[in-house]
Amino acid sequence: MEKLLVICGPTATGKTGLALKLAKRLKGEIVSFDSRQVYKGMDIVTGKDVLGAKFKDGFYLIKGVKIWLYDLVEPDYQFNVADFVKEAEKVIKDIWQRGKLPILAGGTGFYLKALLEGIESLGILPDFVLREELSSLKLTELQKRLKKFNPQRWVKMNASDQKNPRRLIRAIEVSLKKDKVLKKSSLKANLLKIGLKTSLKDLYHLVDQRVEKRVEEGAEKEIKTLMNKGYKFKNSILGTTIGYRQWRPYFEGKKTKKEAIFAWKNAEHGYVRRQLTWFRKEKGIKWFDILSRGWQDKVERTVFLWYTKK
Repeated sequence: MEKLLVICGPTATGKTGLALKLAKRLKGEIVSFDSRQVYKGMDIVTGKDVLGAKFKDGFYLIKGVKIWLYDLVEPDYQFNVADFVKEAEKVIKDIWQRGKLPILAGGTGFYLKALLEGIESLGILPDFVLREELSSLKLTELQKRLKKFNPQRWVKMNASDQKNPRRLIRAIEVSLKKDKVLKKSSLKANLLKIGLKTSLKDLYHLVDQRVEKRVEEGAEKEIKTLMNKGYKFKNSILGTTIGYRQWRPYFEGKKTKKEAIFAWKNAEHGYVRRQLTWFRKEKGIKWFDILSRGWQDKVERTVFLWYTKK
């Protein structure tokens, strides 16, 4: 069975750096699972770290390692999980065919789960007529309908989602059409999942440092460049992406640059918490504390033993 390595965890834990190191040692290639690094021109704010690297034949070559699934679409395209699974499966199978090790690296847990396990909503397109009909209903009526159409889905939802009209509407939409599309992963692999983490306090500090670094590298200029190309907050992915949308009040003259940066840091903190919550629920992840002594050596030993075992 082909082998597939996963490097996951919250933002600012050095996942790509570790993946690059392991890829060089094991003759691997990196496949990103980041829902925002797929967008062209969104480099500094998303932490794509491709400065000076060349994009050719669908990949960036960084330190001699190929990184796939960067720069797939323009910021006005609504890239979704179905798009990701389609592209990722194609790239991973190609890497296997060339005798290399695919290394999945990223922090979008939903994308990873969809790729490895499959999800029932994958490929079910929005039904805007149905959504308009459901949007007029009260929260209690939406809850009642989901319980009727898919009681198992209702039970699996957390308390927050059970009170979220948008998530309830999508769950009803999927429940009504799930007999038409049910996606299962086509990837059969010997899988090793490595998770990187540390204390929440230290993660916040690392995030803040990274935000400051991105500001110094030209985050504001990057956003201006995208806006000058016609990508506005209201008609592109900029309006829903952490690190971009927090700058909107600044460009509208409603906040200072300092306030925009502070809001960006706080938004990243919230994202870290959500990532930790997601990945803690996932099974089979071997966790390593990135601030513990010798953690990288331990990771390398774990990966090497797994990779060389027949």
